[in-house]
Amino acid sequence: MPQLTTFRLYLLGIAVLFAGYVTLEYNRPKPVDWRPTYANKDKIPYGTYALYDQLPNLLGTDSIVAVRLPVYSQLTGRALAQTTEGATPPESDARYQRAQDSYGSVELPRGSGPSNYLFVNDGFEVSPLDLRTLLKYVAAGNDVFVATQSIGSVRGSKLLRDSLGLDLKETDLATHKGPKGFPVVDSVDLRFTNPALAKAHIRLPGTALRHYLAVDSGRVGRTLATNDAGQAVFIRLDHGRGHFYFCLAPVAFTNYYLLRPRTTAFAAAALAYLPARRTWWDEFQKQGPLGNQSLLRVVFAHDALRVAYYLMLAGGLLFVLTAARRRQRIIPIIKALPNNTLAFTRTVASLYQQGSSHALIAEKKVGLFMDYLRTRFHESNPDFGDAEFRERLSQKSGVARPRVDELLRVVNFARTAPQMNDRELLSLSKALSDFKREADH
Repeated sequence: MPQLTTFRLYLLGIAVLFAGYVTLEYNRPKPVDWRPTYANKDKIPYGTYALYDQLPNLLGTDSIVAVRLPVYSQLTGRALAQTTEGATPPESDARYQRAQDSYGSVELPRGSGPSNYLFVNDGFEVSPLDLRTLLKYVAAGNDVFVATQSIGSVRGSKLLRDSLGLDLKETDLATHKGPKGFPVVDSVDLRFTNPALAKAHIRLPGTALRHYLAVDSGRVGRTLATNDAGQAVFIRLDHGRGHFYFCLAPVAFTNYYLLRPRTTAFAAAALAYLPARRTWWDEFQKQGPLGNQSLLRVVFAHDALRVAYYLMLAGGLLFVLTAARRRQRIIPIIKALPNNTLAFTRTVASLYQQGSSHALIAEKKVGLFMDYLRTRFHESNPDFGDAEFRERLSQKSGVARPRVDELLRVVNFARTAPQMNDRELLSLSKALSDFKREADH
């Protein structure tokens, strides 16, 4: 089996780490989502999945329908002009205002039978046209249950005050010092005014009860539950042959409080005021109109699939940008030039030898010997016939004087001889080699 290269080992290590990271992320517990969505599809603490699932038992009817239409469209069966996103146009749109004015007299379909309409949300976001439709609907003998902390529409709030005498007012909640000295709002107890429901009280964080309900004197209504200060937080208002129910504690109807034994009784007792009949559960204000029919609706409905889809698009774009760059040509490996000096010398020597030019070879050897004397012994202009030079060379090289005299005789002969045979060239070469060997050692 061939050994893995370092680069492949790096790739293998990265792949193992990536697989481990994916496994860890897949098995890691999902953090709790504390968003107050109030949607009937959400099982998070502040969703209403449990309440919607138990509505048939709480209301005593199986006719529970989730509504994904505006109030006007649901109650009249007529579609109102909508924007491209499917939501009702803002009230600031002049065309929308003219359309609402044209529907001033709302006509409900006959023969539909009495029913209930439930709204559980953080805010009661309905247009004046929807409120006029609800007023007509309740006056005909139906009931509307609204659990909300605020009424978002300014015109809607004014219409509620004018039609029902209902208003939301801020309340002063008791506070205490927190761990770092900052004031913390105390929790609030909600209790029913009916003595038979004394055990159905609930304790909620004060931050969820910033308002209380105020009704004009002379209006027909009844306070059903109050806070610690005796201020109304759950009331019933009579309108025509029907009733409006307003509760300022929508969190009491969420999964977190409905599934706890100590707090589940409040929601059950509050909904018990509604008669057992067909009930519409509003999801339009929380989830909007029925989802689009796009081919990617399943992908965008889940966070993991949506993130994976965007990562795929980003990866594809990165790949296109990277592949579009000009690819660099492979740089060839250039081998270093070999040192052919020795081969060249042998070639030249063989040429001299084949031409029987021994005198020329001897001349080259003598020239190299003269260069050797100049670089090794600093004898730049030696005189072979000078006795002092011979003695000096013998002392510098450490070679005996007779051997030096014999060498210089052979060298001097090679310099002056017009011709040299093979024996004389070999003798010269051997004498030079022996002298260099002894002098270097």
